[in-house]
Amino acid sequence: MKKVLIIEDEKDLAELLAFNLEKEGYAAHCVHDGKQGLELAASELPDLILLDLMLPGLLGTEVCKALRKDPRTARIPIIMITAKGDEIDRVVGFEVGADDYIVKPFSMREVMLRIKSLMRRMEHEAVPTALLSIGEIVIDKQRHLVTSAGSEIELTSTEFKLLLYLVEKKGRVHSREKLLQDVWSYNNAGDTRTVDTHVTRLRGKLGTPGDIIKTVRGFGYKIEE
Repeated sequence: MKKVLIIEDEKDLAELLAFNLEKEGYAAHCVHDGKQGLELAASELPDLILLDLMLPGLLGTEVCKALRKDPRTARIPIIMITAKGDEIDRVVGFEVGADDYIVKPFSMREVMLRIKSLMRRMEHEAVPTALLSIGEIVIDKQRHLVTSAGSEIELTSTEFKLLLYLVEKKGRVHSREKLLQDVWSYNNAGDTRTVDTHVTRLRGKLGTPGDIIKTVRGFGYKIEE
């Protein structure tokens, strides 16, 4: 049974999320402040975390950053949940390591679909067997490590999957909708700005070598030397 940790200070919402998760066959655990959530994540190692942005004591952004720095929790998929919907808030969420972002108010059906998509992606990632390189970027698929111009780069699981997808299919042009389907496992075209935000963050982390990720105006992205 997959474990989901809900870190949400609105108790009614947390309990509603837990109820719906348990109906879908997940084991759900709720905590209502950032510090306790961080401690429980490190001790229980859930399969996925639903993380509210505005938490008492320790903000969700700080919790997310701490989770990504701890080797025990660095690869746990995180969905950020918040009442804020501005572009800058999405950028901040992805910047600190969130894999997905849902804005309140939301439907439980949407949340369950996002969780299933993220879980499915993590489960079905191909077993890595070799190094891949393009330009000054080297991907160690077995160790989930990326170096750019000789320096190791910290990527979220979604950023790693996106980079690997583009490199394995270098030279091809991919629409934003196709990337949402293949990288995020979304069956329906959603907010394609999610793709743009991740590409921007990925380029920034890679530095100058990241310029090989090309924007195809009005369509999507490709990677080529």
